[in-house]
Amino acid sequence: MDCMNSSKKIRLIFPLFFLLVLTVFPVNAWAFQGHGAREGLYVHQLAHVFYAASMGYLFWGIRKSSFKSRGWLFLQAFCFFIILWNVVAFTGHSLASYVDSSFYLSENGYLSTRLPGPFTNVKLLVYFTKLDHLFSIPALLCLYLGMKGLYRSSLEEEEV
Repeated sequence: MDCMNSSKKIRLIFPLFFLLVLTVFPVNAWAFQGHGAREGLYVHQLAHVFYAASMGYLFWGIRKSSFKSRGWLFLQAFCFFIILWNVVAFTGHSLASYVDSSFYLSENGYLSTRLPGPFTNVKLLVYFTKLDHLFSIPALLCLYLGMKGLYRSSLEEEEV
């Protein structure tokens, strides 16, 4: 019986340990996505437009409905932040073609990347559009809280 529990613990701990090792000792930035030829960027930009439009439609649909619980309000906030994220990402992708490869200095790797001067409006705007996580992380938090709120309200309805 004790051997069975230790086997389960090892199966649980090993993936967590592996994830920790990948997090602490990163080798490559696997999340980077290049778009290759121009048509790849066009398709990606259209995806941002359609994603923002679909989130706008969902936002409008929730707003027009009779759903007024806290979970639905968090889902509306999620839609709002995702629309902002799409606008920022779309702008950043559009402006990226106006800067050359020497735009960033990364002498000691990705985490030490710097923005060299002189600063222009385009350079600063591209830099600030790289901070799109300031919209995507709150969006995901709102999605989590919305789903959690809807789940709890469904549990309350089942009890009644």
